[in-house]
Amino acid sequence: MLVALPAPLPAQPAPTLRFTAWNLRNYRHSPPASGQPGAAKPAAERRAIVSILLQIRPDILGVCEMGSAADLALLQQALHDAGLPLPHSELVAANDPDRHLALLSRFPLSARQPVTQLRYLLDDRQFPVQRGFLDATVAVTPTYSLRLVGAHLNSPRDVPEADQALMRRNEAHLLRQHLDGILARAPATNLLVYGDFNDSRDQPPLRALKGLRGTPGFLTDIPAADPSGERWTYYFPQADAYSRIDFLLASAPLLPEVPQDQAFLYSGKDWFQASDHRPVTALIQAEDTARRPRSASPPAPP
Repeated sequence: MLVALPAPLPAQPAPTLRFTAWNLRNYRHSPPASGQPGAAKPAAERRAIVSILLQIRPDILGVCEMGSAADLALLQQALHDAGLPLPHSELVAANDPDRHLALLSRFPLSARQPVTQLRYLLDDRQFPVQRGFLDATVAVTPTYSLRLVGAHLNSPRDVPEADQALMRRNEAHLLRQHLDGILARAPATNLLVYGDFNDSRDQPPLRALKGLRGTPGFLTDIPAADPSGERWTYYFPQADAYSRIDFLLASAPLLPEVPQDQAFLYSGKDWFQASDHRPVTALIQAEDTARRPRSASPPAPP
């Protein structure tokens, strides 16, 4: 007797997710914890952030200049109430008491390896990496993980302690060492490095972070643009200057899964009400084997 076997289920397409990186410009509901001059982020700016994120609708959100864990929870709740649930979170607090790195995700986090104690020697003095590095692995599916490393390198504003450019260069060098360790242990890691690096791509910190072109550890810059083709991410009003200092850098294994023509910068008129940075978004097709055809034209960004 022949028994009819059920037809095999059709292969499920790999999920396509959105990752957004954004410096939120001092996202806190109260004055700085350090006692330094400053104020809470105005409610209108916080509402603008939620409004913009509702338009972008990221699946994973990596941010700089987050306040306390309570501030992160309030943003998470505001997004949930508005229809964008990102239930999984990570907050990394290092030497800077007021500005932290944080992550919100639709997917669970399978590993958290924050780096908060690194120091470097400069002019016979030891300095800490001010904001540390966020390092979290997101379990997108049971068989696909995305490792995210976030950073907010030292500010370009002059300080009396040391040369700010050298401070930033040392932080970038330590971050590259951390990335080399990840890729040495697991060369096939789907690794995305993101953040506010406070320098343009031709400067030593970015060159150090990307590594040597042609080597397995080289990280490729994902060239996000707005609908006008502009790539700047930050506006400095005092100098009336626009610059690109926020980046997404993809490892070689991840790169085929990131359609570079679909990365975009938010360009709505309310962007400066929310922050002095524009959010950077990339699409990731979460698959390890057969690649789906790339679309020749990106979806219209918000």
